[in-house]
Amino acid sequence: MTRTLTILVARSLLVLLAVSLAVFLLLRFAGDPVLAVLGPRHTRAQYEETRHSLGLDQPLRVQYARFLAGAVQGDLGRSYHHNAPAAGLILERLPATVELAVAAMLLAGAFAFPLGILAAVRPSGPLARILLTGSLLGISAPTFFIGLMLIFIFSVVPHVWHVTWLPELPAGGRIAGGMEVPRQTGFLLIDTLLAGRGDSFLSALRHLLMPAMTLGFYYLAVLMRLIRGAMIDELAKDYVRVARAKGLSDAAVTVRHALRNALIPVVTVMGLQLGGLIAFSVVTETIFQWPGMGKLLIDSIGVNDQPVIMAYLLLVAVIFVTINFTVDVLYTVIDPRIRLRS
Repeated sequence: MTRTLTILVARSLLVLLAVSLAVFLLLRFAGDPVLAVLGPRHTRAQYEETRHSLGLDQPLRVQYARFLAGAVQGDLGRSYHHNAPAAGLILERLPATVELAVAAMLLAGAFAFPLGILAAVRPSGPLARILLTGSLLGISAPTFFIGLMLIFIFSVVPHVWHVTWLPELPAGGRIAGGMEVPRQTGFLLIDTLLAGRGDSFLSALRHLLMPAMTLGFYYLAVLMRLIRGAMIDELAKDYVRVARAKGLSDAAVTVRHALRNALIPVVTVMGLQLGGLIAFSVVTETIFQWPGMGKLLIDSIGVNDQPVIMAYLLLVAVIFVTINFTVDVLYTVIDPRIRLRS
């Protein structure tokens, strides 16, 4: 087991090294960072001085070695636009993005598992057909369209047409203006609970609902179809027939036996989805003005703030590598037939 874990860690480090090299080279040819610092009006002397101070007059291999040495120590340079450490800016926004991603995953999972199981138990029934049709809509509809439709339904309709049976939800931000919450963890829901602020907790929860629904709608559809397919395969196997012949109830056979064996592909996808939710929440954060990493990335791309872009991409790579490593280890917990050999 120790040998296998060592191999997994070594592979993860090689992936991160390859990603860092690719990101470094791509951004070096994606625009002149000196212009991002000085702007369009500058003298030749100012240009050369800034280029020297940024180390851009050195060979690429020297620049990459300096970048890699700094990255190992957590130093990814200073933001050109904010004049602050790029890693610090990303980590400051990370809790907001993680809170949104986890909420979206919890919402998607809470509906995907029961709906996927129902669609698998009676795959040819009318409910299964309705669920499959709805899942196609969830997979096909663009995220920005879902977000705008939710804003129209839960913000515009209740406010403009006074539809009282629809809950009115805020369409932007993390909490109502004027509410100050002591920052302890960066996760607003947790911070409001730690501060004993029930009103602030409810406000943060209401602000979180629509972005989480927007972000989780696609993943709900994907998860439901995946669970349905995996469950149909498992329910057709011999051990399920034997379990039913022994007198076990349909619920016990479905949940305790078939679902557990069907979790292997589901856990893989859920792990990758969580990484995707964290990394690719850019559109949702932009629509709802959610102050997370995605919003910061869009703003940084607009001003060619390369240190922040690089810090974001490297953090996303670390998240994906960590999740994949965790999923590989979790396989042995879900299915005893899979073991990490020593």
